[in-house]
This record gives sequence, structure tokens and C-alpha cells, in this order.
Amino acid sequence: MNFAVPTLFALGLFGSLLYLIRRDLKKRDAADGALRKSAQRFLVQQSALIGLTRSNTVQASDPATILRQITETAASTLRVERVSIWRYSESRQKIFCVDLYELNANRHSAGMELHAANYPSYFQALSTSEIIAAADARHDPRTREFSKDYLQPLGITSMMDVPTFLFGKLDGVLCHEHVGPLRTWLDDERMFAIALSNLISLAYEQGERKRGEEALRRSEQQLRQAQKMEVVGKLAGGIAHDFNNLLTVITGYSEILLSNMSEADPIRRELNAIKQAGEKAGALTRQLLAFSRRQMLQPKVIDLNAVVDNLGQMLRRLVGEDIDLVAVLDKKLWRLKADPGQIEQVLMNLVVNARDAMPKGGKLTIETANVELDENYARQHVTVKSGQYVMLAVSDTGCGMDAETQSHLFEPFFTTKEHGKGTGLGLSTVYGIIKQSGGTVWVYSEPGQGATFKIYLPRLEEDGEMIESSAILTPKRRGSETVLLVEDEEIVRTLVRTILTDNSYIVLEAQNGREAIRICEEFTGQIHILMTDIVMPEMSGRELAERLAISRPHVKVLYTSGYTDDAVVRHGVLAADTAFLQKPFTPDVLLNKMREVLEAPQRL
Repeated sequence: MNFAVPTLFALGLFGSLLYLIRRDLKKRDAADGALRKSAQRFLVQQSALIGLTRSNTVQASDPATILRQITETAASTLRVERVSIWRYSESRQKIFCVDLYELNANRHSAGMELHAANYPSYFQALSTSEIIAAADARHDPRTREFSKDYLQPLGITSMMDVPTFLFGKLDGVLCHEHVGPLRTWLDDERMFAIALSNLISLAYEQGERKRGEEALRRSEQQLRQAQKMEVVGKLAGGIAHDFNNLLTVITGYSEILLSNMSEADPIRRELNAIKQAGEKAGALTRQLLAFSRRQMLQPKVIDLNAVVDNLGQMLRRLVGEDIDLVAVLDKKLWRLKADPGQIEQVLMNLVVNARDAMPKGGKLTIETANVELDENYARQHVTVKSGQYVMLAVSDTGCGMDAETQSHLFEPFFTTKEHGKGTGLGLSTVYGIIKQSGGTVWVYSEPGQGATFKIYLPRLEEDGEMIESSAILTPKRRGSETVLLVEDEEIVRTLVRTILTDNSYIVLEAQNGREAIRICEEFTGQIHILMTDIVMPEMSGRELAERLAISRPHVKVLYTSGYTDDAVVRHGVLAADTAFLQKPFTPDVLLNKMREVLEAPQRL
């Protein structure tokens, strides 16, 4: 029997089985190898993600640090040469690079921009939240638009771009760029890139939340400061008003006594000291009234550049030779409406404050400019309304201030100067005048870095006549006219009556509006002028004047007050054609003002 054929057949079959088994084993080994490689990649990616999420930088308010860490992690984990993070601009017409990491060079850069209109297919793919995984980026329809001017010069062959989001809205892209042979992006690599994009979105949102919290904190702080200043202002204004009545009496009687006293009188020196002390106290109360916004302003249309120019010589003498005073004035400056004397006081106070901050000399810059404060600025500064303003800035190179000092800067009597070298009312006066004029004042300073005070006053839209100089007081003159004097403070009323009767005026006096009306009804002679306090119980001075104008239309009116906040003189701003006398006043000032009003043409 021949066994050769079956044996050969068996051997062939056995060989085939061995081949199949070997092939299956190779396939299984290959699969196992791929699985092991995939597992290794997964472990590396998982480790990288855990490291990033545990990093303290995720909690940073500024996402720049975490973004740099993400680009480095992506490049080293996925073994790509370039990883970059891009964000849309506010207009969404372009994206800009916030961080680019180059693995081989181990360096970061930023600042590049791409215009969306130049690459419509690419940005259309991003707008649909699509992952752009291009094995051949130079020919992929989504990315080939920038192949010639971007990919080819850098040798980039493959790209994987993943959209990033901010609170659910598309915000930019995380871009992986491979240089070398074409690369197919694996599923786990895509998932890793998506996880990184989620971390980027988290960093953005953390930063936005912290910035929002900081903006809210600043707004609350500004609001509390404004409320505190308002309360302090009301208190200061009330105190100043009461003091002004007392000071009017002190300085008034002092001057009367001095005028009736010989030069050789032994008590003349003491009486002069009383008068001078009263005048100094009056200056302090005027500063308190300025801070509390209860002084009377006489606004005019002014050119701020002219104000600076007119004070130039005086300011240079004021600061001394060791301080370089520079003026940078906008030649096309808008006009504004304000009390020119008060604006001069603001500038003087700021210059004095800057000078005192530079005891060893330095540079002081006065600047004017037209500015437009937008809604964004207004949101960050709770007391500011958006619009067009004229800016006055005074900057120094002095010692600067810390945040604690700045928080008290405009409060009355707050000062960092030595005892006896400052009242602490200079900057509070600036604050009050600017606020009452409808403007705002902000200070920018750091210790050792000097300070800048910026004042914004509303631009005047309508035309107006420019006022070049203040009126000059006429010499004191006596009179014979009849004055209806209305004053609720008896000591002030007695003083004014004494001054006027001593100078030949006929005085009818009343302590309130109701009594003044009764006197007018009973008095049959002519009344030439009504001199009345503005703020009185029951009836204001303005209301009294309006009621008397019905029966006596030719009576002129002179208003007086330590301050006013009544509704007729709105916001404490005096109409330009209204006669007003600020308390405290001296006899000479009263008599000059009386003649000025009586001799002025009658208004029709």
C-alpha cells in the first residue's frame, strides 16, 4: 500500500494550519500592540489632563498662564511641532493669536491676526462647531485657503483645529499643526484635543467671572464712596451755613467798630485780630460749601485754555524754580459752561497739591483735551454718564499715593501733610466745585510713581458769549433808597439794618416772607429793593420775590445766603442775571453790592 500521497496531504494540511495559526497570532500581536499603544497614549493623555486640572493656574483670574501650559502640554503629548490658541476680536471680523508654542524651539509668541473674510470655508467650519482634522491640510477644502501664505512657508502638512467657547458661545480655536509626513488624527487624539478646548473655555470663564467680580467690587466701592461723600457734604454744608451767619455778625461788627475808632485806640489791634480771624474762618466755610456743593455759582461760557493761560505766570511763581511746569493744551478745545473763578480755584488747588508732592522738585504737567467717555467707561465709573467732555489733567512726578490714601483724598480735613501745614480742604474744594458744575474728578496714582488728577466737565453744545474778566467792585457809596430786609436770623438782620441805616438807607425789616408781605401791603411809600435770604422757613426768598412782583413790579431783588439747595436755584447754580451776595460779607461788600443792584438798568 502506498502511504506517500496521504502523508503529503497531511503534511500540507498541517503546514496550512501552522500558517493560519501564525498569521492569526501576528494579527493578534499587532492588535495587542495597537491596543497597548492606544492604552499608553490614553494614560499619557489622562495624566496630562489630570496635571492641568489640578494646577493652581486654572484658578488664575488671568487665563494667560493656563493657556501657555495648555499649548505646551498639547505639543508634548500629541507630538506636534506647533500648538496655538486664537480668539475672536469683538467685531468677529478677525481672530488673533493669544499664545503660540513651538515645541522644537521651546518658545511662546502671540499677536498674529487672521481676517475671517479671507478664509470663508475655514471660519464657516468653525462656526458650525466642527472639529477640523485635516490629514492633508494643504488640499483639504476647509484649510487650503491659507495653504500658500501660511501652511507652505512653515512646512505644515496636517492640522487639527478644535473650537473654543465662552459661556456656550464660539470664542476662538485651539490649533494643532504637524510638520512632516501626512498624519491621520486618531479618535483618542481628537478626544484629548476636545478636553483641552474645554479647559481653555474654563480658563476664559474663570477669568471673565473674576473680572466681573472685580468690576462689581469696584462699582460698589465707588458707590459707597459717593454715598459717604454725599453724607459728609450735607453735614459740612449745614455746619458752614450756620457758621456763615455767625461770621457775618463777627466780621460785620468788627468793621463797624474799627471804622468808628481812632488809629491810636489801644484796643484797635485786638479788634483787627478778631476781624482777621473771622475772615480766615469765612474762607474755611466757603471751602466747606464748595465741597458740599451748596455754594452759589455764576456760570459763564469759558475757554479752559484761556483760564490756564491767564494763570500761567502766577502758577510758575507758585511752584518755584525747581519744578518744571509744562502746559499741553488742545488747540481745538470745546467750550464749557462753568464759574470761571471756581475753575481757577480748582486749577490753583491742584497745582499746589502737586507742588507739595514734589518737595525736591520734578515735573508738573497741565493738559487739556476733548474726550468722549463711552458706555464702557461709565459702567466702570458708577457716577459718570457717557458723553462728550472737556478734560483738565494735572500730573506730577512726586511721591504718589497708596490706595488707602486715595480712598480718603477728597474728604474734608483729610491731609497727609504735617500739622499746621495744610487744612485738608484743598482737594475737597476741588471735588465739590467739579461735582456742582456737572463734572467728575478721578485720581490715578501709585506710591513713588507720581499722581494724575483728571477732571471731566461736560461739553457745551450751544453758543455763548465769552467772559474775559470779573467785574470790578465800585467804590462804597451811601444811599437814600428804601430797602425791605427779610432775614430769619435776628443777629444777621440787626447787623444789616445797622450798616444800611448808618449809610442813610431807609430799612423795613421782616423775619419771614409772611411778615414781609404784610409790610408791603401796609407801607404806602416806594420800596426800591428787596434784600432777602434765599432759604427761610415757610416761604423761600425766591417765592417771596415772585409774590411781591405782582403788586410791586419795579422792586429790585438782592438774594443772600450762606448756601442754597432750594428747588428754584436748581442744584445750587445761580442764574447769570440774578443778584446774589454770599455770606459772610463785610459792610463794604454789602454797600457796594447794594449800589450795583440799585443802579443797574431795570429789567423788562
